[in-house]
Amino acid sequence: MIKEIKSYQKIEQFDEEITEVLANNYRTIIDNLGEDIYREGLEKTPERVAKAMQFLTHGYGLDPLEILRSALFTEDHKQMIVVKDIEVYSMCEHHMLPFFGKAHVAYIPNGKIVGLSKIPRVVDAFARRMQVQERLTDQIKDCIQEALNPLGVAVVIEAQHMCMQMRGIQKQNSVTTTSAFTGAFEKDKTRKEFISLVSNKLS
Repeated sequence: MIKEIKSYQKIEQFDEEITEVLANNYRTIIDNLGEDIYREGLEKTPERVAKAMQFLTHGYGLDPLEILRSALFTEDHKQMIVVKDIEVYSMCEHHMLPFFGKAHVAYIPNGKIVGLSKIPRVVDAFARRMQVQERLTDQIKDCIQEALNPLGVAVVIEAQHMCMQMRGIQKQNSVTTTSAFTGAFEKDKTRKEFISLVSNKLS
């Protein structure tokens, strides 16, 4: 027998003080844009946006270095390790509009490897902040280099920017690619191997 649910309560954890401050600010913004902040569709929007923005920027509360250091293992493997097609969602700091795409990350161990899930977590920790794609790429590279001291690190990010697609030049199909390399990946042969691995689909 299926029980009828009488009420629905969604449990969320947000800083109540920050939520209130942000909601009041968004209420003012919506009002200044010429909307009726008291109509049904917008009545709870300021609070919803306040919570959404806290989630979209929760990377400020994460320590990417500690994420990597929490899962380091001694290993003699000396070949390239690649984690590709990592989803990236971030917020452009110039217009506060999203940019999104994929990151491809590789490193060559130097006595230490890291749990594979930690690399996407590091990408997310840096992406969930006010960002520019160029800095995001460098931050991921530098963090992995510092935590693992590998023989080399490679990071490539391909992203679409809503500030280019919705406003300004309005080029809907443009993709921005950034890259950063250290150590062995600065050599042409190693870099080409990495690019080949992230470009090809394995059968």
